[in-house]
Amino acid sequence: MIPTTFRSAVGAALTVAVSAVLLPVSAANAADRAGAQPRTADATTTRSFARIADAVLSERTAAIVDGRPARRAAAVDNGAVRLSAKQARTEDGTASSLGKRKARLAALGEEYSSGDTKATVNSTRIQGNRATVQVTETTLLRYKKIRGDEPATTGFQAHHELSLTRTSGGKWELTGLRSTDDGPVAINAPVAPAVTTADALPSATRAAITKPATPQNKPPGTAGYDYKAMAAYTEKYWKDYNPAYRKFNDAGGDCTNFVSQALKAGGWKHQPGSYDDYRNWWYDSSYQSLSWVGVNEWSWFTLHHKRATNLSNVYHMGVGDVMQMDFDRDGSKDHSMMVTYRSASGVPYLTYHSVNTYRKSVASIIASYPNSLYYAYRI
Repeated sequence: MIPTTFRSAVGAALTVAVSAVLLPVSAANAADRAGAQPRTADATTTRSFARIADAVLSERTAAIVDGRPARRAAAVDNGAVRLSAKQARTEDGTASSLGKRKARLAALGEEYSSGDTKATVNSTRIQGNRATVQVTETTLLRYKKIRGDEPATTGFQAHHELSLTRTSGGKWELTGLRSTDDGPVAINAPVAPAVTTADALPSATRAAITKPATPQNKPPGTAGYDYKAMAAYTEKYWKDYNPAYRKFNDAGGDCTNFVSQALKAGGWKHQPGSYDDYRNWWYDSSYQSLSWVGVNEWSWFTLHHKRATNLSNVYHMGVGDVMQMDFDRDGSKDHSMMVTYRSASGVPYLTYHSVNTYRKSVASIIASYPNSLYYAYRI
């Protein structure tokens, strides 16, 4: 465990940082908003940048030492600061991954009794409402004596680039923090997802669109989800949107957002982590994962975690199952929809957003798009 003094120092540093870094800028900085030439930050602003960097990096160190939840979230909630939604979720995902790393270390016989982190600003560059800050992190970790022959400490220096944005209210907001070092990452730094190419992503299997001679019914109770609840939710909100959720009609379409809502209503649980990792699936009051709203990202998430399997024929779908389409056969899926009714003769009927539609038969969809590619998911 981290000593009480270190815990207090981390919490205090964060509180000070988030308060200081978002103080309104002085009138002398107003020219930046009009697109002035790049300049360096003044001494007060530089200290604020250092404190926010110190606070976030100290929380990463704390996560690898004792795995405790980040305190940054509480600071955000009390209104003292608002990190960008992206960065806030990234830090939540980082804390989660470092907790798992701590467990792996413990299994290998290594733990740390305490840690200290200090961030020093090397340079700043402000242009308009954007700031780029180069920071050096110096961290010291004290080995916990498990075998008895461990050295006293381990330490490292790491270099980071912070990205900040000034809001319309004149306050700074942390929007990004990335390592600028080559080689293995520091022990308290996240590792980028191993997936780097589309070829490595989970690949959905196409479904046939010819009606089979014998209908295939959906087995009852698959995965323990409540399919009736999924269908009821979808049919309740197909045109009168649930005000508890944001709409994405003007940001690429609301279809997958709507499917995700229905799946959650039927028992799907959030998978926390960074917003841009397809292996995570979640929605909160300020943001959501890409897999919640993205057609392809939803497919990758679903198949990766085996929350669904692909069916060989769209007519095999039952209530609660999901169909996706690739309209132009370019390899990128374009639309998601859910089965909310199935006729006695084995025809699935789909309900969806964008265009808001209630119980449209799969046959009528195929008749309109006979050359599209279809993907059916047994939820």
